[in-house]
Amino acid sequence: MDTDQRARERVAQLLARRPVIDGHNDLAWHARLEAGDDWDRLDVSTRRSDTHTDLPRLREGGVGGQFWSVYVPGTLTDEAAVIATLEQIDAVHRLIAAHPQDLRLVTHPAQLPAGRGQRPDDRESAHDARIASMLGAEGGHSIGSSLGALRMLHRLGVRYLTLTHNHNAAWADAATDVPRLGGLSRFGEEVVAEMNRLGMLVDLSHVSADTMRHALDVSSAPVIFSHSSARAVCDSPRNVPDDVLRRLRDNGGICMVTFVTEFVSPAAARWRSDAMAGALAAGVDPLDLQALKTWAKDNAPTKPAATLDDVVQHLEHVREVVGIDHIGLGGDYDGTDSLPRGLEDVSCYPRLLQVLVQRGWPEEDLAKLAGDNIERVWTAAQDQADRMSDRSPSLARIQELDG
Repeated sequence: MDTDQRARERVAQLLARRPVIDGHNDLAWHARLEAGDDWDRLDVSTRRSDTHTDLPRLREGGVGGQFWSVYVPGTLTDEAAVIATLEQIDAVHRLIAAHPQDLRLVTHPAQLPAGRGQRPDDRESAHDARIASMLGAEGGHSIGSSLGALRMLHRLGVRYLTLTHNHNAAWADAATDVPRLGGLSRFGEEVVAEMNRLGMLVDLSHVSADTMRHALDVSSAPVIFSHSSARAVCDSPRNVPDDVLRRLRDNGGICMVTFVTEFVSPAAARWRSDAMAGALAAGVDPLDLQALKTWAKDNAPTKPAATLDDVVQHLEHVREVVGIDHIGLGGDYDGTDSLPRGLEDVSCYPRLLQVLVQRGWPEEDLAKLAGDNIERVWTAAQDQADRMSDRSPSLARIQELDG
């Protein structure tokens, strides 16, 4: 048996025991743009050529758990953003309902597919072959600066909130916008505290480095980066600096390395920076992803490609800096127009793991990367919420705290 075949067999055996739990997938937004969130028009029960994601390829990729993003763009604000977020939540609920044999809504870490931390009394979920489906809201604009709205998203199944998207939130600075606060406002601190009380994961992808540090200062629960890579490897503001990665060790959090070309390839990161500058000079909002894509198509040179090996560099850097217990996978499939060669769709996780096997990663490390770590982090956040169960919901308002 050759080396490649042995690696394939080891990964197949691993994924049978420890399926992948991915931190971020934008299929719902793709469906909104291309099919009006009509799952009959965008039928994911069969292999598709117009998406990165469908059920056959999720199975092929060994995915047992997926955080589905309920993203809406930062160009929407206040009530419009909240309404659009509710529509995206509805879309994911309808996706799950449309495929009851393949998907199941999961709102508690004990319901995740069996892994190292699986509770022995949770036998039903441990043997459930359906893909665990969790919801994550992408951007603080989705709550309209309302803690009541935050709580309602939680009741509807949302289990993480990315504090910003590309634009600043009213109470938190984003990685790609002009900083206004130097991190979080007082209300932003209150948002983090309320998320801790609820057991909602604090997601620091997309936020500025100062917001990352500020959130780590105030969060009493582990944080996540649902889809970010290492800034030391690829100097994009969307990536995580080493000093922040090191703080995950004490916080107990996780960096779920993403596959987006511009966040893993230094050449592509420079291309994006140049394209954003060109768009801004042309009067186009470079933080509006759709507007930037349209402008770049006719005005920017061809985007440099990335490879699977670029992603491996990020994985190994994060492992070296913070340790194997603080790393996961957040592909961002259907949330980007380009992906590394070898990681073109959700069927490709085994290919990545096979390369890691060949590079000497032990099985225990691969299991932690695939899903054990995010299960541990979510469990710890839920345990912290249980300890805070006697605390009343916060009634703070942004007008009172931030003026």
